[in-house]
Formats: sequence, C-alpha cells, structure tokens
Amino acid sequence: MKTTIKLGLALAALSTAPALAHDQHGHGTFSAGEPGDPKKPARTIEILLNEMDYAPARIEVKRGEQIRFVLRNVGKEDHEFLLATTKENLAHAVEMKKHPHMEHDDPNGVRLAPSKTAEILWKFSKAGTFEFSCLIPDHRDYGMVGHVTVK
Repeated sequence: MKTTIKLGLALAALSTAPALAHDQHGHGTFSAGEPGDPKKPARTIEILLNEMDYAPARIEVKRGEQIRFVLRNVGKEDHEFLLATTKENLAHAVEMKKHPHMEHDDPNGVRLAPSKTAEILWKFSKAGTFEFSCLIPDHRDYGMVGHVTVK
C-alpha cells in the first residue's frame, strides 16, 4: 500500500511538471494589452497556422480596438499562437525547449492540434509592435512569427 501511494504521488508530480514550469514565468500583466470583453464588439481576424508560418503574418489595429482572433491549425503538426513582445516570447521559448509539451491556457496564447480551431479575444490597449509566435521547439526558428502593429 505504501508503494502504491508513493507511486501515485510521483506520477502526480510528473504529470504537473510542465504546468508548474509554465506558471513560473507568470502573467500578472500583459505587454500587448489585455483579455477582451465578450460583451463588447470585436473585429474578427482569422489566422491560419501552417508549417511554418501564419497567414496573415502582419496585422494592424487601432489602440483600444478589440480583436477576436479565430485561429485555425491547417498544418500537420501542433502549433501555437502566443501574443507578447519579442523579448517575452524569446524567454518563453527557452522554457518551451525544456518542456516541449507544455500546454498554454492563457488569455494571450493557445496550442492547437492539427485541424483544430480556437479563439482569443484581445483588447489592444497599448501602442507598439507586438508579435505572435509558435514556441514549440524549432517552429519559431523556422519562421513561425507574426506581428501586430498597434497605432
């Protein structure tokens, strides 16, 4: 019985390791704005995720504008969409190399299996240029990066 309990605790610890690693970088605030309000209107932008690019890869929005990103993985591999600054995404990419199967459950990011669709509702409250990228190991390096310019 003691062995079963120890094995169960060990398996539980292993199953939560990527989630713990993901939580370490924290998201108290978001550089690219804030999660959107589903009660307010939003412009819809569809983005296709493929090997190894996004279509479209460049988007312009107005400061204060709310966007409903409809993300469709039309590729044959898992892909991600993570909206942040380049610096933040590069730092997160280092963590992803340590934990390549890390799942994202953040208002500014999602991981999609092939043929899956997801939505992110985002309000761009800050001006600047931000990026969205796939941080699955090597995907960003092969060009899976897009940019949002907020004017």
